[in-house]
Amino acid sequence: MILNTVKSSVMKEKLVLIGNGMAGMRTIDELLKLAPDQYDITVFGAEPHGNYNRIMLSPVLAGDKSIDDIITHPLPWYKENNITLFTGNSISEIDTDNQRVKAEDGTEVDYGKLIIATGSNPFMLPLPGAELEGVISFRDIKDVNVMVETAKNYKRAVVIGGGLLGLEAANGLMIQGMEVWVVHRCNTLMEQQLDQSASDLMRTELEEKGMHFLMEHDTDKFSGTDRVEKIHFKDGTELAIDLVVMAIGVRPNISLAKESGIHCERGIVVDGTLKTYAPNVYAVGECVQFQNQLFGLVAPLYEQAKVCAKQLAGLGGEKYTTSPTATKLKVTGINLFSAGDFTGDESTEALIFKDSTRNIYKKIVLRDNKIIGTVLYGDTKDGNWYFSQLIDGDDISSIREDMLFGQHHVSEA
Repeated sequence: MILNTVKSSVMKEKLVLIGNGMAGMRTIDELLKLAPDQYDITVFGAEPHGNYNRIMLSPVLAGDKSIDDIITHPLPWYKENNITLFTGNSISEIDTDNQRVKAEDGTEVDYGKLIIATGSNPFMLPLPGAELEGVISFRDIKDVNVMVETAKNYKRAVVIGGGLLGLEAANGLMIQGMEVWVVHRCNTLMEQQLDQSASDLMRTELEEKGMHFLMEHDTDKFSGTDRVEKIHFKDGTELAIDLVVMAIGVRPNISLAKESGIHCERGIVVDGTLKTYAPNVYAVGECVQFQNQLFGLVAPLYEQAKVCAKQLAGLGGEKYTTSPTATKLKVTGINLFSAGDFTGDESTEALIFKDSTRNIYKKIVLRDNKIIGTVLYGDTKDGNWYFSQLIDGDDISSIREDMLFGQHHVSEA
């Protein structure tokens, strides 16, 4: 069927959003603030829910929050805002010539403007046995439900990936009562946010909580009759398990755009207005590639949403630009902060403070007495201060000796 419904006596331009996730719906939120009556809006979402905060899946797994707690746009909200929502219904085709989208169930909707916000897909290792029951990702509400149900009947889990998502999954499964091993290919946990010293502190702290680690291990295959029963490693060792959670990263979900002839490279290529190469088609979020960069953190996604909404509202002007970002996290109860180049090279020097007894570590990387990167573990209160100096390019020569003790100490010195 083809939907061409007009919701008021005034003909509104039709706006279709593909993807009922955080980036797409933030764009709609911003647009409703700027031009609440400009568009007749239709949203297609692959999941059977309203929009929810995907970042908060970890607290749901840990039992700190419920699914209802993390829903940001409950189903009644769409009706209240005169938005047509199709849940559990993915778009299978974009006809950019006739400006029409077609859903898997045959529904077709015309658009004047289109936003693609298809997000990303979890990367699953293409290994023998990966199709067995009990081999899953950690990406959506369905995955969390599987983990919680599995923990009721089974006891041993492996999480592949020692990044943020993997450690959160491992922590949640431990809280659910499972014995958990984290398998990681390199020797540094959360290598995108931590250096080796901070990683070692984290590993020790998590091991004391009961988490097991298999570092520098490559997975070879999974085995089992119907359900996964063993994980096999390339060094010939194996481990009996009941659940495998892959948390080894995501890839932009660009298949729909690509098949529809919209220009893609690693992501859907957009300009500073978030427009794609197809007329009247915009893209935001993790599916996007801008100036050869991909995006996974919330801050740049929300910034994209603001710029896109202004363009759709006809306000123009503002362009999207990338800027250095800081990562402030609380992982399994541990505070972390990192920004910039915290590794350094032969042209840099590092100021380091480490107190293993209190599990505190601070590292400030300098080039020509200017901060270019920092890692904080355990005590992150000065993170924003260090980051502002990184952004401003301040010369810290005069306060260098006191830098590691923080802003309060420097102001008193």
